[in-house]
Amino acid sequence: MTNEVDDLISLKSGSYKAFEVIYKRYAGKLYNFIMTISHGDRYMAEEIVQSVFVKLWEMHPQINPEKSVLSFLSVIAKNMLLNKYQRQTVEFLYREFVLKEQLIADNITEKEIDRKWLETFVDELIEQLPPSRRRIFILSRKEDLSTQQIAEIMHISVSTVETQLSLAMKFMRRQFERNHDKLFLLCFYLLI
Repeated sequence: MTNEVDDLISLKSGSYKAFEVIYKRYAGKLYNFIMTISHGDRYMAEEIVQSVFVKLWEMHPQINPEKSVLSFLSVIAKNMLLNKYQRQTVEFLYREFVLKEQLIADNITEKEIDRKWLETFVDELIEQLPPSRRRIFILSRKEDLSTQQIAEIMHISVSTVETQLSLAMKFMRRQFERNHDKLFLLCFYLLI
């Protein structure tokens, strides 16, 4: 049985066999870790384990054989889980917002103006993104494509798509924070 450092050195060189050894050694541990922090969500755990190992393969040339691969994989898995939860929360709030809007018929004109203002504000923020990041963001958030689908369309890696989406979301968050007072009141009004 080889040790982890030897396996990581081989993986860094592009060894599929080393990748398989690392996968077999850590996939179960990573699955259990995700099951614990996701409160038993098997589907989420399976999906994240697969995504983490895809990312590991994509990043294999940059691996540091002296560092713990399990810690590295755990950090990636935790970040992916948090990103998924964050996206699910936004989608849930959006669906709730849309559902509530469909049920409320009064004040339609005023609310429609406010909603359009909010959409315009978001569209203006999207336009401020660099061109490829903007395209990735639109494909993800407006056309609801997966990171894998976007990577295939744009001929880039999934990790590049994830990085660009993360940077776009950070930019959007900063802009929303700068306009927090206006947006809070608008969203509060739109939800009542």
